[in-house]
Amino acid sequence: MFNFSANHLFLLSRTEYQKCAVFLLRDLDTQRVYRLYDFTKALLLRPGVAYSVAGKVNSAGKLYLVIESVRPDNKHARCSNPPAHADGVGGSSIE
Repeated sequence: MFNFSANHLFLLSRTEYQKCAVFLLRDLDTQRVYRLYDFTKALLLRPGVAYSVAGKVNSAGKLYLVIESVRPDNKHARCSNPPAHADGVGGSSIE
């Protein structure tokens, strides 16, 4: 086993199975997509929020990225409000 960590990850999907929850997260810097396993099934990640993830890579015949900790990545926080158009056209911003 070895350590894994990544920043600037955004949730693509979450699928729950009998033994674990599987998150697909995209690194917006490298465009890589990671499949991360949460065997506690306790993590609730929200779309549109940047995360820093740490865990272990467990390769017992197959590569698993097992989540140990997740925290919001405040350095790469994505703005939830779309930018307003300069001329006011395009509707209102979401709050």
